[in-house]
Amino acid sequence: MLPSLPTLTVVVPLLSLAGLLYSASVDETFPQGCTSTNSLCFYSLLLPITIPVYVFFHLWTWMGIKLFRHN
Repeated sequence: MLPSLPTLTVVVPLLSLAGLLYSASVDETFPQGCTSTNSLCFYSLLLPITIPVYVFFHLWTWMGIKLFRHN
């Protein structure tokens, strides 16, 4: 069973923050090492940016459907 959207909007940023803190504590070249797509910190920085963009466009699509139906 899939978790609900409010649960995911809380869990995913917390997991990415945990990955970012783990990368900062383990990786010696933390700020420079985040440019490689092989590193964990690249994705832990990418997730907090991707999730709000996805939510924005999901709500934009939903609003467009609502406006189209009511006009």
